[in-house]
Amino acid sequence: MKIGRWARLLLAAAPMLAGVLAGCGNFWEPPNGGGGGGGGTGVSSGIFYVLNQETSQIAGYSIVKGTLTPVTNSPYTLPGSAKPLAIAVAPNGAFLYVSTAGSGIYLYTIGSGGALTLGNSSGAISADLAASMQVDSTNSWLVEAGPNLTEVLAIAISPTTGMVTSKTEQTVALPAATVNQLAISPDNKNVFVALGSSGTEVIPFAATNSTPFGTASNIPLKGISAVSVAVDPSNRLLYIGEIAVSSGTSNTGGVRAFSYSSLPTQSEASGSPYASGGLAPYAIQPSADGNYVYVANRTVSGSSAGNISAFSFTATGTAYSLTALGSPVSAGTTPVGLAEDSLGNYLLVVDSGGSPDLEGYTMSAGALTSTLSSATGTDPVQVGAIAALP
Repeated sequence: MKIGRWARLLLAAAPMLAGVLAGCGNFWEPPNGGGGGGGGTGVSSGIFYVLNQETSQIAGYSIVKGTLTPVTNSPYTLPGSAKPLAIAVAPNGAFLYVSTAGSGIYLYTIGSGGALTLGNSSGAISADLAASMQVDSTNSWLVEAGPNLTEVLAIAISPTTGMVTSKTEQTVALPAATVNQLAISPDNKNVFVALGSSGTEVIPFAATNSTPFGTASNIPLKGISAVSVAVDPSNRLLYIGEIAVSSGTSNTGGVRAFSYSSLPTQSEASGSPYASGGLAPYAIQPSADGNYVYVANRTVSGSSAGNISAFSFTATGTAYSLTALGSPVSAGTTPVGLAEDSLGNYLLVVDSGGSPDLEGYTMSAGALTSTLSSATGTDPVQVGAIAALP
């Protein structure tokens, strides 16, 4: 398939831009500070980027001594005020990719202090409308999917310039177009796609091949919809967030865990699925050391806000499992994205419905302490995604 094929899907993709625009104030809200347990006021972070959909902007930040601090020239307005859909940072920390509903995918180079410079003479590098995307660990492929096409695509890119090196995209078929999220495994050998009611697709991947995709297989649902996917940093477990997969409480969302080494044979971990403490676990973030896993529930029974659950990772020989760490902590309205900053000091959460847009939690033995709460622009901005520099 040639680049540009997705452009005709603009009208079909328009519903993805509709979201809950809950009010959370019209002006900047200063972050709240806290302390104790290895974090709080005075703790700093690496650089991270937030997509503000309603204002068509990329907002770049770091946390400096506990204070949210914009990077130079932030926020950055997308060309033509295009509505952003997804964001991906290259593992080499040199390039940022942003997909939009209007013009396709844009390339930014990342400079000193996280400042962004629009590349490719300010033009899109692809006309694709990607709902989810990630750069592989060799910085040679931008892998993307959705909305409204039944395939995953890989765009060949240069690790040196970030630019597209071949106009021919590599593709692999999906059983459905209901893409919620994709993830590339840390060992760069598999791509996983959460496909709603069609389960989760497992696609072998070989970055050194000119045709990197292998024959796909599928992990069927236990619940009613697969909405998120992530992989342990050491390639021990595959995590899948599903709706209506847990029982015993009114919050029936949960996380399923599979032995990564057993794939494509599906060996589910002891105790899986694990109740996520909400209805819709739309984001999963393993900690960089792999010792903990965090889950953002977009909706929670009996509440207008979402929450974040924490789990510890347990290894008994080669058998792995998760254990819930206390009760979930409250989040804003409709949390949709999680990221850990490069220093490992903060778990960052973005809420598409606001109240607030951005939250920062320090982590101590996996436990979360809320230390930062802020808007990311003049609200409502409808934050859609977050990505941190490696």
